Amino acid sequence: MSTDSKYRKMYPISWEQLHRDSKALSWRLLNMDYFKGIIAITRGGMVPAAIIARELDIHLVDTICISSYDWKDKKGDADILKSFDGDGEGYLLIDDLVDTGRTAQVVKEIVPKAHFATVYAKPAGRPLVDTYITEVSQDTWILFPWDTESQFVTPIAGMERS
Repeated sequence: MSTDSKYRKMYPISWEQLHRDSKALSWRLLNMDYFKGIIAITRGGMVPAAIIARELDIHLVDTICISSYDWKDKKGDADILKSFDGDGEGYLLIDDLVDTGRTAQVVKEIVPKAHFATVYAKPAGRPLVDTYITEVSQDTWILFPWDTESQFVTPIAGMERS
């Protein structure tokens, strides 16, 4: 997390929590219109899309490949690396998070008829999402499990003595 960023809080997500939250999103989507396929927004939407595809028994999974973040800070414009043929009708568009809504706006222009669902939503981007599970404050950086690794942490008693 950048020291000059506007993020004041960190929200770490474990693999288990991401799986539970993605499954909860599946439950919310279950009784909606039939989806003939899923479009995952890479890279963050790939893991939730795989879980949702399993839970909803959807075998057709495609991607829209877009780059709008580096590992810690927002970049400028979104780069479309791979698009999608069609307007998205009958498809479920999945991403891990909607933050400012900038990526969401770009992708919704590509597939305006897709149902857009995210696991997590921040207030600035939330109006662009059709379905989401958890709202997180705008000043929170969500730390996804693919951005972390296990490491040794000094015990509390050891930090007190330092």
